[in-house]
Amino acid sequence: MSDSNDTQNESTETAAAEELSEVDLASDVWVFIEEHAGDVMAVSWELLTEGRRLADDLDEDLVALVIGEDVDDVADEALERGADRVLVADDPVFEPYRADPYGTQFREMVEDRMPGIVLIGGTHTGRDFAGRVAVPAHAGLTADVTELDVDEDGQLLARRPAFGGNVLATIVCPEHRPQMATVRAGVFEAADPDPDRLAELDDVDNRIESAEVYVEEADAITEVLERDVGDRADITDADRLVAVGGGVEGTLEPAVELAEALDAEVAASRKAVDEGWIEGARQVGQTGKTVRPDLYVALGISGAVQHIEGMNDAETVVAVNNDPNAPIFDHADYGIVGDLFEIAPQLAERLEGKTDPEEVLQ
Repeated sequence: MSDSNDTQNESTETAAAEELSEVDLASDVWVFIEEHAGDVMAVSWELLTEGRRLADDLDEDLVALVIGEDVDDVADEALERGADRVLVADDPVFEPYRADPYGTQFREMVEDRMPGIVLIGGTHTGRDFAGRVAVPAHAGLTADVTELDVDEDGQLLARRPAFGGNVLATIVCPEHRPQMATVRAGVFEAADPDPDRLAELDDVDNRIESAEVYVEEADAITEVLERDVGDRADITDADRLVAVGGGVEGTLEPAVELAEALDAEVAASRKAVDEGWIEGARQVGQTGKTVRPDLYVALGISGAVQHIEGMNDAETVVAVNNDPNAPIFDHADYGIVGDLFEIAPQLAERLEGKTDPEEVLQ
């Protein structure tokens, strides 16, 4: 009689387990820490900030995922910046980056461990391999996300610009896990390192786990013969930016000269990019990049809301426009009404010998 009851109980437990969906089984918030030859992309630390908040809201662990070669220091820093645990896949096959080894490794780990949420920086690398994970893993993936939240059911609310940046669409994935998102760089504050955190954490050694490496060099279908990163700067990392809009009318020389005097990078509004005056990689705004520089100089930019969304967190904003009613002045710390072709060269000249740009504006 007892054998029959035991069999019946086991059958009931098995049936109950089978009824649990991947949504029920998935847990923890993962953040991919993107590094190249030891240099970590800033967006990874930004995602740790948001990942920490989401994990706390869900009462789950924040897990940093590090893939690369000789990445012990990166793993330690992830703990210092707020991760509860770190998964490390360390092997020469991952350096330099190639989409197929990264994609295979990431997918195997996702399918084996079933995280609830996976956040990846919206960099060239993140965008390159995220789809290689999401499609075979049947995961939901939202690209170019600018806002993150979770609802009362634990679903990720991933918001991104849509319809040319005129609206923010909220994407929800109710039936598949993990819920994945590539997140635009610069939209969140980076998590600061706290070296004392390692001493305060209990059982630190067990918080960094060496994950099984699922790929070998023989499995790779690509080979890196030469890598040329070029000299193009990422405007999301720039401390100072000089941005041009429709008012420059295709003439970039004043902005370039001012940028050189400020040791700044040149950025642009959508108008300047659409006109073909400057490359799209330098566009700021909802349909471009989000930046947080110490100084943002807007030359001939009217200040459309889509552009403001991309630069509103700049520490100091200087606007130059010949229209005294331009909306950009509502968001500027310093406003100069006048001809940018006269004012920009004057600012560049006055900057000579100055170490603090704000001295020029006094």
